[in-house]
Amino acid sequence: MRLLIGGSSSKLFHLKEFAGALEDLGVITKVVLDVDFSDGFPSRKISHWFQKDLKFEKLVQEFKPDVIFVDRQRHFGLSAIKSKIPLVIHLRGDFWKEMKMAEHTLYKSFPKKIALKKWDKIAHNCFKSSKMILPICKFLKERTLENYPKNNVQVLYQGINPENWFKQKGMKLKHPCIGLVQSANILEKTKEMLLLTQVMVDFPQITFYWAGDGPYRNEILPKLEKFENFNWLGSLEYPKKIREFLTEIDAYALITGIDMSPLTLLEAQLMEIPVIATSVGGIPELMKDKKTGFLVEKGNKEDLKEKISLILEETTSNRMGSEGRKFVIENFDWKIIAKRFKDMLDQYF
Repeated sequence: MRLLIGGSSSKLFHLKEFAGALEDLGVITKVVLDVDFSDGFPSRKISHWFQKDLKFEKLVQEFKPDVIFVDRQRHFGLSAIKSKIPLVIHLRGDFWKEMKMAEHTLYKSFPKKIALKKWDKIAHNCFKSSKMILPICKFLKERTLENYPKNNVQVLYQGINPENWFKQKGMKLKHPCIGLVQSANILEKTKEMLLLTQVMVDFPQITFYWAGDGPYRNEILPKLEKFENFNWLGSLEYPKKIREFLTEIDAYALITGIDMSPLTLLEAQLMEIPVIATSVGGIPELMKDKKTGFLVEKGNKEDLKEKISLILEETTSNRMGSEGRKFVIENFDWKIIAKRFKDMLDQYF
C-alpha cells in the first residue's frame, strides 16, 4: 500500500509522526505540503490562482499512490479526485459550523464572501467524491453524517507520540499556576475564555498563564489583562517551549466554546498535568472526567471555580496526573491510531 499525505503547514509535524507509525506497519508513505503541489483561487497567493496541476501530476506519476490522504478540503483534494485516486479526508473540525461563524465574523466584505463561497464549494466537492471521511471524534462523526449520510464515515482520532512529552527544565512561572494553551482563531472557541474574568478575582493567589495567539486575541486580551494574576505569553515555539511550559504549570485549563480534538489536552495529560476542560464537542472523549481531570459546563463560572479549587489539591493533582498519562498512552499513541487506520485501508481499499 502506497499512501500520499497532503497536509497544511501547521499539521506537517504531526502528519510525519503518523506516516512514521504507518511505515512501521508496512505502508509506504510520502508527506507533502498540499499547496506546494496544488492550489488556486481563492488562495491568498494570487500567483497560485492560475496554477495548473503539473506539479501534482508529476508527484503522482513518481510516487504512484494507491490512496491520497488529506487533512483539509482544498485544491489538493480536488486534484486527487480528478486523478481518480481514492481520496480519504481526515476531518479535524466542525466545517459547517465554522463556515457559518466565518461568514459572520472574518468574511463580512463582498470579496471575502466570494472567497468563502468558493471554499465551501471546494469542500463540498471533496466531501461528496471522497471514498472515506474520517472525523476526528465521535461527536464530529454525527455532524458529518447529518451532512453526508451516504458517505463512508469512520472515526480516526488524532494520535500523539508519548516519547516527545517528558519533563524538562521548566519556564520561570509564579506558583500556584494554571496554564492555558489555545489559539484565538475561532471566535466561539476564544470568547469562552472571558469566563475567567468572573473567576480570577476569587483566586488572587493563583496565576493564570495563556500561551496562544490569533486574530481574535484583542477580543479577549484587554479584558483578561486587567487582572494582576493573569499573564499572556503569546505563541510559544512548538514543541520545545510548549513542553517547558507544561513542565512548570500546576494544572492545565482548556476554556473553550467549541472544540473537536484539541491536541494540547493530550499533551498536558502526557506531561502528568491534571486538566480542566469545557465539556463541548469531542473534549469528553479525550479525557476521563474525575480521573484525569475535570469537565466543566460551558458558561458555568461556579462549576469552573469549584473544579479549580479541587484540582490544585496535592493528592488529587498527583493522582490525576498519573492517570492522565496512562490514559493517553493506552488510547492515542500513534501506534494505536496508525493500526486502526491500516485496518481501514485493508478493509476498504
